[in-house]
Amino acid sequence: MDTNASTAVRALAAAALAGLGAGGFAGAAQAQSPVGPQAPPATQAQPAQPAGDEAGELQALTAQLEALKHSYAQEVRRLRELDMQLQALQSRIERGTAAAPDPQSGAPVPAPPQPPPPPMPPSAPGTAAAAAAAEPPPGHAGTAEEAERAQQATMRSVQDVKQQQQALFNRRLTLENSLSYNRYDRKQLTLTGFLALDAIFLGNIAIENVESDTLTWTAAARYGLNPRTSLNIEVPWLARKTVYQKGGAGGAASAIAQEHTTGTGLGDITLSANYRVFTERANWPDTVLTVGVTAPTGQEPYGVSWRVLERDDDGFIRFAVPEEEPTGSGAWQANVGMSFVKTADPAILFANFGYMHPFARRFDDLDNNPDTVNPGEVWLGRSFYFGAGLAFAFNERTSLSLSVSDKLSARARTRYDEGDGNWLKVIGSDANAAMFNLGVTYALSPNATFVTQLGIGLTPDAPDFSLIFKVPYML
Repeated sequence: MDTNASTAVRALAAAALAGLGAGGFAGAAQAQSPVGPQAPPATQAQPAQPAGDEAGELQALTAQLEALKHSYAQEVRRLRELDMQLQALQSRIERGTAAAPDPQSGAPVPAPPQPPPPPMPPSAPGTAAAAAAAEPPPGHAGTAEEAERAQQATMRSVQDVKQQQQALFNRRLTLENSLSYNRYDRKQLTLTGFLALDAIFLGNIAIENVESDTLTWTAAARYGLNPRTSLNIEVPWLARKTVYQKGGAGGAASAIAQEHTTGTGLGDITLSANYRVFTERANWPDTVLTVGVTAPTGQEPYGVSWRVLERDDDGFIRFAVPEEEPTGSGAWQANVGMSFVKTADPAILFANFGYMHPFARRFDDLDNNPDTVNPGEVWLGRSFYFGAGLAFAFNERTSLSLSVSDKLSARARTRYDEGDGNWLKVIGSDANAAMFNLGVTYALSPNATFVTQLGIGLTPDAPDFSLIFKVPYML
């Protein structure tokens, strides 16, 4: 090899070393280089050397270049790991500070802009094998974009769960439209008479069946006052149809009379407030306190006119139905509850419990007999409710939730004006309504979500099944 070829090889090796060192790895290159920091620059002229020395120097430079390739691959892998950790840390900081109020004005302070990711070191000739070696193993996020997408999937699922179970305090305004359908079907056997000779029943045998379909459209709005408090309002509109069937019409057990009634109108409006007691921590869930009141704005079930379809010979009413179906409970109610949401990757756990307290209210007529008028007061039974479930994120747009809920209601009480002033319990007015719920959430856009839920009744007092469709829009 002549002097010019030897000089070209040296210049090429020196350029490769300089390109690798420019990305921030000069210290590593100097530590591993046998030439040392005192090596002469590549631009200076080199004296001619014997052929044997040139072959040894070429072998040394080749070994040094391979060592720097290996070091470069390790540093690239480390840079990617640090970049993913930085992205995750910045996202956690943004969630905690994006809605933090300014101490002077009280207005939310926007989160600081994210710094651009650090530039990758320039590629050097012959580093294709190093780049391939820097690729992460299967099953791990290979780039910061993949790590960010995985984190966004979890974050969006958490937001959707909190939206349904609690509230999103980092959103100024949320508008929600929902449509729900409930189906009830109740059958009851009624015996009117007596048992003769312990074997023969003398009297009327009637089978009563009530089938009810309720369609409810609800418009809701949630306004975030600050990072810990939000105000909510829910305005429902109901459309009901109930079919009444009664056996034993005309005294014949095989004869069945049927009639249906309908009712549409405004339901009971609910006003509530959410307060975040604790923010989610390592060993504590996100905890929110809810306080609300329900106003009796719907059509109450008391004092409704009844239509008589059948009477006995002595004038006793055998079959009567209301002229119009009620759309409200007819009484004021207060509600207090707690809800919890905890992220346990890859699942999201949530639970809630609460208490509803009714207030007594007076009505002009409490009797369903159209021939009499009995004014008095009604006190609906107290109610306790609780539920728990979990959600899984399939991807950044879709999640699945499973939950069980139950509501226990005590007996209602009545007190007539003409009575002795004591409260009388209404037999059969207590209820235990348990439901199993299966829901799917799909993110339509960064601000809109589509929520669907199927509820299956687990007890006789619960609906046979229910379907709910919601579209919350977050501003």
